[in-house]
Amino acid sequence: MSMRTLPLLFLNLGGEMLYILDQRLRAQAVPAEKAHKDEWTDVDRKRVLSDIISTMFNKKFLEELFKPQDLYTKKALRTVYDRLAHASIMRLNQASMDKLFDLMTMAFKYQVVLCPRPKDLLLITFNHLDAIKDFVRDSPTIMNQVDETFRKIIEVYGRLPAGEFQLIRQTLLIFFRDIHIRVSIFLKDKVQNANGRFVLPISGPVPWGTDVPGLIRMFNNKGEEVKRVEFKHGGHFERAQSEGSFDLYGDRVLTLGKNMYSISRPVETHVSGPSKNSALNTTKESIASDLLAKEELNFLARLMGGMEVTKTSAPEPGFRLNLFTTDEEEEHAALTRPEELSYQVINIQAAQDQQRNEELTRIMGEFEIHDQPQQSTSKGDDLLAMMDEL
Repeated sequence: MSMRTLPLLFLNLGGEMLYILDQRLRAQAVPAEKAHKDEWTDVDRKRVLSDIISTMFNKKFLEELFKPQDLYTKKALRTVYDRLAHASIMRLNQASMDKLFDLMTMAFKYQVVLCPRPKDLLLITFNHLDAIKDFVRDSPTIMNQVDETFRKIIEVYGRLPAGEFQLIRQTLLIFFRDIHIRVSIFLKDKVQNANGRFVLPISGPVPWGTDVPGLIRMFNNKGEEVKRVEFKHGGHFERAQSEGSFDLYGDRVLTLGKNMYSISRPVETHVSGPSKNSALNTTKESIASDLLAKEELNFLARLMGGMEVTKTSAPEPGFRLNLFTTDEEEEHAALTRPEELSYQVINIQAAQDQQRNEELTRIMGEFEIHDQPQQSTSKGDDLLAMMDEL
């Protein structure tokens, strides 16, 4: 597995989260002059996005994020995004947060699967960052934070060889393995089957410098070609005529990572029934999560505890955002969600050292995810104050 995968995963999932929140906030916003005390306005939407982006691109946070490290589990990342989503006046309950994370995950998974070259992951990331800059054009300070991230990505990933990008892509595909959440946008566009698996194109031009599939060449230890084997790939691929001929391939890459929610249409998720293999893999992942629980919690504490935060004089009332059409639909989703897709805090027995035991218990308690109250006036814990205490 690549030690350089986490920043790309975090930034791209974060970009998808902002797309979804922007779309839902726009759908629920009312004109400021007509808004009641507990209703969203466009001013609230901009403030929520600015607060989240400012937290997401915090300098110390990103410095810790870009350090070479293993990719952490979905449970650990889910906790990060839960805290990130609540870095503003917005409040999501458990069912809406689950739906948000599912949409983020499936959108980026589709982009990773679809990119023809592993290095195209950088183009996807840049598309997300460009869109994020559009959200904060009125905030020069936050714009500078995003620009600094641009420079950091170019500095870290610009010199990596093609083999390292292939390893990064494989690491991401392993992370997304056995996640098959059905999304209405993908189903309507016929890029996803009813079982939640994506439909991949098997035609069109291949990237410049890439051979058309159908040939396997074998070399000896001196680098000399010793054997060729042909196979039928079942598609209709074309070799790029020149380096400047982007055509259909380029158009497809340039759209990856763009905001697919910019067109107003309903967004829903449907959970596919797990197969025996996926259930087995989920069990194995749970075991691995238990073994790595302490390291993940320490990672989260270090990642979030190092952020620069400011205390507010008084907690502000939190506005509740519902990613479902009705409250009843939201409650039904929470009750019917399969257990293997629920994101629970792992309870583990700490080490024998009493001091470390108490410290781990404190961290686990602070990172525990609680359901938000159903009332729209629910305040919830202020994330920034929580981070400041860390």
